[in-house]
Amino acid sequence: MTRRRWIVAAAAFLAAPVLAGCAAGFDANTNKPYHPNEAAVLIEQGAYGSRGIQIPQAFILGPDSGAQIAWRGSVPVYLNILNTGGAADTLQSVSAGSMGEVKLKAPIQLPSNELVNTGKPEPQIMLEGVSKSLRGGESIRLDLQFANAGTISLNVPVVTRSREFKDYPPAPNATAAPTPSASPSPTASEEAH
Repeated sequence: MTRRRWIVAAAAFLAAPVLAGCAAGFDANTNKPYHPNEAAVLIEQGAYGSRGIQIPQAFILGPDSGAQIAWRGSVPVYLNILNTGGAADTLQSVSAGSMGEVKLKAPIQLPSNELVNTGKPEPQIMLEGVSKSLRGGESIRLDLQFANAGTISLNVPVVTRSREFKDYPPAPNATAAPTPSASPSPTASEEAH
């Protein structure tokens, strides 16, 4: 084989993966938008879910970007819960240890194989009297008490009300973070006095 044929063969060999990628068309997985989400998912011992309860999304809605939830403030807790245990179950209570008191408007009924969103049409779970101010990025351990599944613990992130969370109603008691002010430094003539 001549040198020219080797170059053509090598170019064809190297171009094959690129051309094969074009054959996937406009419906390829790589053509779909991907939006990473900070919300937690219940994974226990390497498996998705625990004792027939799956939580595909869990987050605590914090303040707008640059703001904070004041000490002793309140924040809504959003959970998507799927009961795959066969029989109906009920979320009876939630606790957050020393981070504050969690209040449910009422026990949350979880029919079998039906996704329940605890935040729609309005939040059913509120963490009240938070023990420290929250800016977003923190995680709070919640213990969920179910009638049949028992207690399931989950570290739930506090997310700021931005990006995919921007359309949620603002958290009560959110205050703007203090803006740093420039303090004038003394000049050499002021320091001499």
